[in-house]
Amino acid sequence: MSIQTASRKNNATEAKFSNRALANPFAEGAFRWVAKGKYVRCARAGEPCVCKWFKTGHVDEATFFTDDIMAMHKALEIVKDWNSRRMIDKHIQVNIPKVWTFDQNSGSVAGKKVLQEPFILNYQKFNSNSGWANNETPWPRVMQALSHFSYHVSGRELLLCDLQGGVYDDAVVITDPVIMSKEEIYGVTDLGLKGIRSFFSQHECNEYCSTKWRRPSKEKCYFNPQAGTVMLKGGTDKRQYVPTCGPTYKRYK
Repeated sequence: MSIQTASRKNNATEAKFSNRALANPFAEGAFRWVAKGKYVRCARAGEPCVCKWFKTGHVDEATFFTDDIMAMHKALEIVKDWNSRRMIDKHIQVNIPKVWTFDQNSGSVAGKKVLQEPFILNYQKFNSNSGWANNETPWPRVMQALSHFSYHVSGRELLLCDLQGGVYDDAVVITDPVIMSKEEIYGVTDLGLKGIRSFFSQHECNEYCSTKWRRPSKEKCYFNPQAGTVMLKGGTDKRQYVPTCGPTYKRYK
């Protein structure tokens, strides 16, 4: 597999979702619902897919789509760099979503915009944006190294984290990554410099990390490590959120 295939795209122009699937999402994230359907036209016809939409009251719809896709493309840039260095014997791919709209014959969801992307088998969470990580098996440790790598190659400007996806024979596919940045420009899950410092306060370098990769000069736990994605309270109003690393921490879902 070449680095040109680091992106995993829809490669389809139409998909179908049953009313039952849309009314009963099979999965959810911190601020999204996920329904499973099937592609019906073009290269992926017959393959399973998913659509994702935001939970009411969490984020503005336009912001949700823009920030999500921006983070996905930044993740792809980092993953291409990682793949090009051939540090492991498999490539990493990133699911790249597109904004699709239900057509006029879709009943109650007609006109609804969603993020559309291929379905991922054997889904698992590798790490989060609060510093939690599953370090028990090799692939989660690879993902921890990828997060550390992202911080180093970006000149300590950002961190790719909240990595989740599926392990395939020829690649590992990730989706819904979080980018945390000094400028806090990647949406409600971008916890900024405090998030980066908190992540590294929990990060233990492993066999896939390089001793040459840099870490923050200050590492401090601001967020209780948890598998779920931490987001800013009140959506885009960051002033309402006070990070803490103690027992009074509240999980925002």
